[in-house]
Amino acid sequence: MKAFVFPGQGAQFVGMGKDLYEKFPEAKSMFEKANEILGFRITDLMFAGTDEDLKQTKVTQPAIFLHSVILSKVLGEKFKPEMVAGHSLGEFSALVASGALSFEDGLRLVSKRAQAMQKACEAEPSTMAAILGLDDEKVEEVLNGITDEIVVPANYNSQGQLVISGSIKGIDLACAKLSEAGAKRAMKLMVGGAFHSPLMEPARTELEKAINETSFNAPLCPIYQNVNAAASVNPDQIKLNLIAQLTSPVKWTQTVKNMIADGATSFTEVGPGTVLQGLVKKADRNMLVESAVAE
Repeated sequence: MKAFVFPGQGAQFVGMGKDLYEKFPEAKSMFEKANEILGFRITDLMFAGTDEDLKQTKVTQPAIFLHSVILSKVLGEKFKPEMVAGHSLGEFSALVASGALSFEDGLRLVSKRAQAMQKACEAEPSTMAAILGLDDEKVEEVLNGITDEIVVPANYNSQGQLVISGSIKGIDLACAKLSEAGAKRAMKLMVGGAFHSPLMEPARTELEKAINETSFNAPLCPIYQNVNAAASVNPDQIKLNLIAQLTSPVKWTQTVKNMIADGATSFTEVGPGTVLQGLVKKADRNMLVESAVAE
């Protein structure tokens, strides 16, 4: 079975999507529609901006979403997923690409999500850190021992690579304790906030209202969602899982394992970068992985 996966924040690069815009009239039309919906020319920042421009959450998230979704559209017959998943922001790309959400509604939700997250980050300084070389269970045990600060697992990326999220003090304390516990690296990330943690609650509340006002359809194939790593085709369930996503960990390790257990024979990454292909290989080094290429 063919699985298609969609990347999240961090995969952006200057020039992303320019080739699609210039080569495919459908892509150009979708990019221009996005400029209209967003109220600024995101294409200028994507194609010829600076790294700093692209690092702004309100730009990064729609930019990655647009690259992924538009690429899936111009793939034509090559895009025939039998299962899909997206990492964090990528879940929105997966929902649009699989027909659960319209392009316009997906973009509006992503823009709302980015702005709400930005606000939550500014309200309470917070951060994230990557923990390498420790079992997930050991990381969870150490974090459970920290009770006076907020610090939680955020991204289960692969066995031995878990990203944690929380207050700045909480992350500093956790990094020290996890290093003592044997982590090969406990490295703070250059992010503006504690994504997928309780500190995103104000953003979750704001996004919940927007999601509840948006029409969802049954996707063309099962979508494996971040909060439970389980397949769903039920629009009501998809909505609930999407609302919970901002304050819950991304169970990517579990998602990939479940997709393989359910019959995935290849994974195609749709969007910028190759991060997800690397994570799939860590789950099963014999799995066929590739980047989507529009011709």
